[in-house]
Amino acid sequence: MVTGPSGAGGAQHGGAPAERGAVRRPERAAFGTAEPKTDISLPREKLLRAKEIKARKKILREIRQNAKMERAARLRTALIPLDEVRAEWEKSSGPFHKQRVAEHCAVFRDLFRGATFTPWVTLRVEYSQEDEHVVPVYYGNMVTPSEASSPPAVSYEADKGSLWTLLLTNPDRVTNIPGNDMQSGKEICHYLPPFPAMGTGYHRFIFLLFKQDHRIDSSEDVRPTPCHRLKLRTLSSFDLYRKHEDAMSPAGLAFQQCQWDSCVSWVSHQLLSEKWPVRGAGGAVTQPWGEAQGR
Repeated sequence: MVTGPSGAGGAQHGGAPAERGAVRRPERAAFGTAEPKTDISLPREKLLRAKEIKARKKILREIRQNAKMERAARLRTALIPLDEVRAEWEKSSGPFHKQRVAEHCAVFRDLFRGATFTPWVTLRVEYSQEDEHVVPVYYGNMVTPSEASSPPAVSYEADKGSLWTLLLTNPDRVTNIPGNDMQSGKEICHYLPPFPAMGTGYHRFIFLLFKQDHRIDSSEDVRPTPCHRLKLRTLSSFDLYRKHEDAMSPAGLAFQQCQWDSCVSWVSHQLLSEKWPVRGAGGAVTQPWGEAQGR
């Protein structure tokens, strides 16, 4: 995890209802109805519906008066500016789409015990590869452990002087990130590549971006470097959020899915010095992990 002025950091998985962003377990809903969810989103200025409609109508008028665009559309030669379309999506319906995908993948249930948030801030995560191409992290796409063997590049837009925390549920954590300058944040626990055990299916690895109201004291959470002991690396995202909920709000989200590949052998043997079990049908242990790798 990293925290600091505008920037990024990593974590896992709510308090008095009067406090901003407090999480409270909702009362059991009546039979046949969905339980209400506590919204812990970053506060955002609401755009007046009338103003939004007026702006859209203006754009439509400009398009209709553009003879060149009309001709291209009629002749089917019009080119769609995908970058502009994506930028508009990110600002309008995109955050709600991401929220629904995260709900479907049980991200909020497992990290915040049912509380939810809308990721208003676009979080870009990319793993660089040796052949100079990058593997992006979207909202549940597949990324292999080999592709994620090195720390990813993380970026987002941030106001000057703002502070942020980035969490990765592996976990990797950076706090007090000034603006979006990741290198200036305080690293709590360094990056460790994904290491899903053989036979356990797909695992989620979730990047969470929190905006801070002020600098937070995370000195008691700092882990040694290097830190390859799993027990020492274990951190609860939920407990971390509860501890600092008056000082930060979740603002950005991206997550990937991973399953075992040969890269996990190196991570487990060389970094963790672990022998993990191989699991077969129904999750039964079929042989020690080390034996499956010829050890």
